[in-house]
Amino acid sequence: MAQQAYVTETDNDGPGPEGRGSALRRLKDRTVRLLGRLRSDRRLWLRGLVLAALALLLALVMVVHAHIPNSIGNLGSLTETFLPWLGVAIPVLLVLGLVRRSASALIAVLVPALVWLNLFGGLLSDKAATGGDLTVVTHNVNAENADPEGTAQDVAASGADVLALEELTAAAVPVYEKALASTYRYHSVQGTVGLWSKYPISGVRSVDIKLGWTRAMRATVTAPAGPVAVYVAHLPSVRVKLEAGFTARQRDHSADALGEAIADERLERIVLLGDLNGTMNDRALNAVTSQMRSTQGAAGSGFGFSWPASFPMARIDQVMVKGIEPVSSWTLPRTGSDHLPVAARVDLATGS
Repeated sequence: MAQQAYVTETDNDGPGPEGRGSALRRLKDRTVRLLGRLRSDRRLWLRGLVLAALALLLALVMVVHAHIPNSIGNLGSLTETFLPWLGVAIPVLLVLGLVRRSASALIAVLVPALVWLNLFGGLLSDKAATGGDLTVVTHNVNAENADPEGTAQDVAASGADVLALEELTAAAVPVYEKALASTYRYHSVQGTVGLWSKYPISGVRSVDIKLGWTRAMRATVTAPAGPVAVYVAHLPSVRVKLEAGFTARQRDHSADALGEAIADERLERIVLLGDLNGTMNDRALNAVTSQMRSTQGAAGSGFGFSWPASFPMARIDQVMVKGIEPVSSWTLPRTGSDHLPVAARVDLATGS
């Protein structure tokens, strides 16, 4: 009996050139159909116009935040304090646009996404490096801290060469002095702020930030790589009130005074440690931020939010430098305070 020949049809969807060509043709066909539907189905464009408008408004706020006036409840500073959090609205608008099947909304959401990445995308990468010759830490220890001794031990364990503490009370100062004595040979407390150092300190004086009492100080720390001026500051708190908005006038005046003191500093290398009750985005701190670099922005990873400790939403505790190269920056684990400690490693030998 004659053998019957069978011919098997080749599957062109495989990994070979024919399969790839077939997949590309299907993708092209689907794209053409989708574009055709977008041209023909006006409902895809007319749906979600409100969402599209909200997306564009969000982008506009992020672009012109510096021009939002402070004359009404310091609205500009309030917006700038929580500016990164505006990005949370982007995925919300994206999901709503998908639910509504709105081409207009989905395209509009791309605008605030690109603006947010332009503003904050650089903070998402890890810029920390190795090296450096001085580790500094600042911590608002909270006047109502129930465990000052434990807090002192926690920050000392960080390995800081220079430690700044803010919101010290008269009753708590002896506790911190005793707990830190074995690690730090030199220290000075001025009003409600203090500086502890492994290296000699001199030229200590209070800094007048226009409050009527001392919440800022200056000292020279003689590190192995040379002297550096260290400022410790705790600017006045701000409040958000329905009837008054973002009340920050006292903080703003103190920031201006602190900026003047730093501008008059004779040493070229300066470190500012403290609770500034404001972020680097807040224009009200321009007297300080315009002449100094944030270690978090230059050598950190992420936003480095420090307050409130239970769910950090803003970086109001700052390590800033002038004439010094930041190497790394990070936040420390929670203590008994409502703030997180903030740390940085800097290179005094290589100024910027």
